[in-house]
Amino acid sequence: MITDHLSLLFMFSKRTKVIIIITLLLLSFGAGLFLGKVWQIQDLVTDDKGAVEIVKVMNLYSKSRSPEVKFDQFWDVWNKIEAKFVDQPVDDVKLFYGAIEGAVAGLGDPYTVYFPPKKAEEFVKDLAGEFDGIGAEIGLKNDILIVIAPLPSSPAEKADLKPGDKIYKIDDDETYGLTVDEAMMKIRGKKGTSVRLTISHNGIEKVEEVTIIRDTIVVPTVVWEKKDNQIAYLRVSYFNEDTWSEFDKIAKEIKSWSPKGIVLDMRSNPGGYLDTSIAVASEWIKNGVVVKEKFSDGKENSYDTVGAHRFFGLPTIVLIDEGTASGSEIVAGALQDYGLAKLVGNKSYGKGSVQDFEVLPDGSAIKITVARWYTPKDRQIDKSGIEPDVKIDEMFVKNGEKYDDRGLEKAIELLK
Repeated sequence: MITDHLSLLFMFSKRTKVIIIITLLLLSFGAGLFLGKVWQIQDLVTDDKGAVEIVKVMNLYSKSRSPEVKFDQFWDVWNKIEAKFVDQPVDDVKLFYGAIEGAVAGLGDPYTVYFPPKKAEEFVKDLAGEFDGIGAEIGLKNDILIVIAPLPSSPAEKADLKPGDKIYKIDDDETYGLTVDEAMMKIRGKKGTSVRLTISHNGIEKVEEVTIIRDTIVVPTVVWEKKDNQIAYLRVSYFNEDTWSEFDKIAKEIKSWSPKGIVLDMRSNPGGYLDTSIAVASEWIKNGVVVKEKFSDGKENSYDTVGAHRFFGLPTIVLIDEGTASGSEIVAGALQDYGLAKLVGNKSYGKGSVQDFEVLPDGSAIKITVARWYTPKDRQIDKSGIEPDVKIDEMFVKNGEKYDDRGLEKAIELLK
């Protein structure tokens, strides 16, 4: 193919030939070859008379694609920066932490992140719940920042953010290249302050700016109500430190009511604590594994059912959507595998990885994806998601000034 292209070059000047060859090779080999100005590349791929030597081009390409890692090159680049960078002196501390951040980012996993000391401190505060924000779980899909789920009654929900919304800017900062944790830190802030998000509900053709006032996020994670035909509607919106105590109390109330069926609504549930997810799923699963955890070295942990299994044998429909993620996918996948519930809605998000968080001696920290979750029947959750048994294309349909919940309507219909 390259030979065919070269036969056309005799019609052009020598300099033009160089430019065209370089362009063709870039298209063939990828933009990684183009690391400097055209005249700099010409010095590397031409002879003394300015003629392009294909052998030199191929050698240059092979050097740029070496499968070996030589740390001498790292220090060589470090020293070049120290010697040549225009703004001197170079800050070695920033260079050091930036190098580690870049190395971790090279894994291409949005959930594996290195935190320099200041960022690590902020992240630990987040883990402890010491933050205000907009009340939305966010994630990455195809390198684009998206809303996984706005929490009920949160500023994000009031601003009409929806699962699947793409976020292109946070205030004036582009989101491309940000990790999930970096984006979260930009979105979160003090109660009463505002953050401006540039979002799209339906693709880049229609982009809008939404200003959201941050608040302290306090949302009951478990609620329930009685429906017709003795059907209990049970909504679990999160799996945090309060979820199990709330769920346990409500489970007792539902059991004493003697329902004929349950609708378990986990739409827009972004997950949370693993042990809470297992405890909730166990209310339906009497025997067996709830979820499996698999590591790169072949090691596997299986988490068996626990508790009183108060809803075992009770006809159940689980509502899921593209905002159903992590711990809620564990519950949905397990109930589906055992045939204990039908899933209604849309394919879940597909966040099934396990992170290990470690604070390092200098106050920095690293969060590493160490394992992935699998359902009892060995279905991978991460990046795959959970498919519903009954698909609902449009979950909420506007009817006058209100919205009809087609998902809930279908769930109740199936339980009758």
